[in-house]
Amino acid sequence: MTSYIALLRGVNVGGRRKVSMAELQAAFVAMGFADARTLLNSGNVVFRSDRKITSAALEIFLETEAPRRLGLQTDFHVRTAGEWRALIDANPASDAAARNPSHFIVLCMKVAPTAAAVEALRAANPGPEIIRADGRQLYIDFGPAEAMRETKLTPALMDRILGTRGTGRNWNTVLKLAALAGASTLCGV
Repeated sequence: MTSYIALLRGVNVGGRRKVSMAELQAAFVAMGFADARTLLNSGNVVFRSDRKITSAALEIFLETEAPRRLGLQTDFHVRTAGEWRALIDANPASDAAARNPSHFIVLCMKVAPTAAAVEALRAANPGPEIIRADGRQLYIDFGPAEAMRETKLTPALMDRILGTRGTGRNWNTVLKLAALAGASTLCGV
């Protein structure tokens, strides 16, 4: 069986796209996934499946099922436990992540943005955030707390410039998801 991590975009934020984690977990079980567990209230699900399916195909399946099963229209971003390990190992700013994990964000995207799109995002960003890219992930160091509160680096700006949609999790959550998926022991976290 393969372990997966599914991230839902924009649920339970600002009173929009509300879903209880118990309902989310029950929906994954009803869809035939094993060991479905949620983390926090922001739409994180760890589960296992013996289906031979890619992460991208699984995203499409979940996005099709969510409106029917949960009354929820949102993006799903799915990674295998191995892909999650690689995401952690590829972090180009592990010192920043360790120093301030709640202000260090990994943005998981549907498709990898081009190098030109990442440069355009850096150029369009008026703030102090440091943006690095690796495949389908952006690693964003927001620095001090006030920078994160005042950021102009919004999801809408990133979607528009990068030409793909993403959802972010702070480094603390990234590591908790790795532990829940069993990926942490494989990557030394």
